[in-house]
Amino acid sequence: MNNESQYSNSTKNNWRDEVTSLPSWLKRPIGKASDLSTVQRIIRQRNIHTICEEGRCPNRGECYANHTATFLLMGQTCTRACAFCQVEKGHAPMLLDPEEPQKVADAVNLLGLRYVVLTSVARDDLKDGGAEWFVKVMTVIRAQNPQTKIEVLTPDFWSGKDSAIAQKNRVATVVAAQPACYNHNLETVRRLQGPVRRGAKYDRSLNVLRLVKELDPTIPTKSGLMLGLGETEAEIIQTMQDLRASNCDRLTIGQYMRPSLAHLPVQKYWTPDEFTHLGQIAQDLGFSHVRSAPLVRSSYHAGES
Repeated sequence: MNNESQYSNSTKNNWRDEVTSLPSWLKRPIGKASDLSTVQRIIRQRNIHTICEEGRCPNRGECYANHTATFLLMGQTCTRACAFCQVEKGHAPMLLDPEEPQKVADAVNLLGLRYVVLTSVARDDLKDGGAEWFVKVMTVIRAQNPQTKIEVLTPDFWSGKDSAIAQKNRVATVVAAQPACYNHNLETVRRLQGPVRRGAKYDRSLNVLRLVKELDPTIPTKSGLMLGLGETEAEIIQTMQDLRASNCDRLTIGQYMRPSLAHLPVQKYWTPDEFTHLGQIAQDLGFSHVRSAPLVRSSYHAGES
């Protein structure tokens, strides 16, 4: 057997061990089949996407039942290659679908959604990174569903060859559309940004949150962390402090769960008690709303904020 085959078999065995040793607190029912099938039918008929499905979120059944969903805009292919993310990667994303804003608005109406989160793949190929597209979708949703609140979860709007002024202008475009909350995930601690968030920068992401507050202090800001990639408690606390120094209002903390063998392995499964402990620290630091538990994701119970 050659070295490559040995490595492959070893990796498969490690993956099998990780799956079978999944802690009990990370196992949960997927939700009511009726809730899942209704949403899946509506989004598939319109050829639109949700991060709930693309990212195989463990909470999608619960969120659908609570009339909340997170739509993934601008296609399924991301121009970044983050080592934790399930979403498809590539350098040639699909063309923007001119009917997507209306399709999403129709889905919101049919599903009776009271709170919607709009996120997207990173589109570094677009001149404005997709900022205007967020606004287009928000505008059409509001025209058809005026009572629905809209939260945005945006990329950092940095293509790798732009200035800080260009990033600010793109963030300003979305801020001017007055989302109910502006979310940008830091994902992990400073030390792990390179291997985890390829193409992203810790300070650049903090700057997105800082810019939102400079542009409009009335818009709540939010960020999310995932644990289990090798971070220490001290690093997590420092990250929380950095977020608060950037005037971030809300925080979600959840457990990283490896989507496949091609993604980073889990270094640690943090316990529910440890999440509660970290959540209390976050509250003590002044976050106005904190969700900290193993299965929490950035849009989990977003409408309750």
